[in-house]
Amino acid sequence: MSGIALSSARVLLIIGGGVSAYKSLELIRRLRERGARVRVIMTAAAKQFIAPLSAAALSGDKVYDDLFSLTDEAEMGHIEMSRAADLIVVAPATADLLARMAQGLANDLASTTLLATDKVALVAPAMNVRMWVHPATQRNVATLRAQGVLFCGPDDGEMACGEFGPGRMAEPQAIVAAVEAALTRPTLLNLPMSVGKNANAGDAATLAGRHVIVTAGPTREPIDPVRYIGNRSSGLQGYAIAQAAREAGARVTLVSGPVALTAPPGVELLRVETAQEMLGAATKALPADIFIGAAAVADWRVEQAGESKLKKNAAGPPALKLIENPDIVSTLAHLNSGRPRVVVGFAAETENLVENARRKLSRKGCDLIVANSVAPGTTTFGGEFNAVQIVTRDRVEPWPQMGKLDVARRLVRLLAQSLDNHI
Repeated sequence: MSGIALSSARVLLIIGGGVSAYKSLELIRRLRERGARVRVIMTAAAKQFIAPLSAAALSGDKVYDDLFSLTDEAEMGHIEMSRAADLIVVAPATADLLARMAQGLANDLASTTLLATDKVALVAPAMNVRMWVHPATQRNVATLRAQGVLFCGPDDGEMACGEFGPGRMAEPQAIVAAVEAALTRPTLLNLPMSVGKNANAGDAATLAGRHVIVTAGPTREPIDPVRYIGNRSSGLQGYAIAQAAREAGARVTLVSGPVALTAPPGVELLRVETAQEMLGAATKALPADIFIGAAAVADWRVEQAGESKLKKNAAGPPALKLIENPDIVSTLAHLNSGRPRVVVGFAAETENLVENARRKLSRKGCDLIVANSVAPGTTTFGGEFNAVQIVTRDRVEPWPQMGKLDVARRLVRLLAQSLDNHI
């Protein structure tokens, strides 16, 4: 994973226990200002210095601190958080945290997450000057650098204890700059190719020689040059599917509506705006073995979009005549010639999830529907996790909540198997 813009990055921030933990609240604020999504883990010691409620309010998400939480860990939350992030930041990184990282210990949520991750970690050390220069700490730092851990700081300056020297945590602005620089490089750890494949993605070459077309994100249907009809889709699930298919060896064409995401490495990206453009791009990309319609395509468009900005006047709001957009999944599923062997649709529903998905399966003529709820209170749109149900002609298979990349890998493995078997 490389070339990720900070504005679309997912940062997992681990806050260690030190006086400088207060700077982490400013770090959260600055990362969020730049558009990053921030999730926070706090150590037990960190909660002695700052309140979890403050971090939750600034990040817009709950704070995680318990390795043995019955709810968070029911689906191995430390695994999901570590894999869903684009980068892990440890700030402040205390001498104790650095030591546990170097030794590979896993005795709380923070250290277990760091050991379970497949992403690069960026640490901002903070400790007393004598602790920083101690041979044990320097030995741990050397070990971590050799493992690819990135460092920001520490700075020289006056300590809370009254001493002066290296050990001050870097300022939030400097850490943000270091995060941005880290995201320009690959952030996946160089793990053996077989690691993590059996459970989620299958063999790395399960789709070798296959062509997969994926649509992702929303469409925008113009009302005038300024306004449009759209929806809340972030494109995260579709982009994750494109990544998973590429990991499995496929040639992948990603037809994307307007989103703030970078295409996964090795994936051909075709950017479009409207439903008609998306259909045209997907059709032009044929032939394909698998088509996955993960995009949230607008059902309607304005029959005649204004050539200039519509103005308010005494006559009241303009009358907008809507006409139906083409159904991309249905169109490709009903092709007489060149139909992909497997056609997958998505159903984002606010109610009657399975019933509506079954109707879509029949109406669209596709082989499989991935159904997920977007009812009020869910975080499917824009969230990092998803809970889907796989609906086919003869079964409904609920999947537990998991990270969107893990959903994608599991789906790709199922589709690879389906090429040789009837779904």
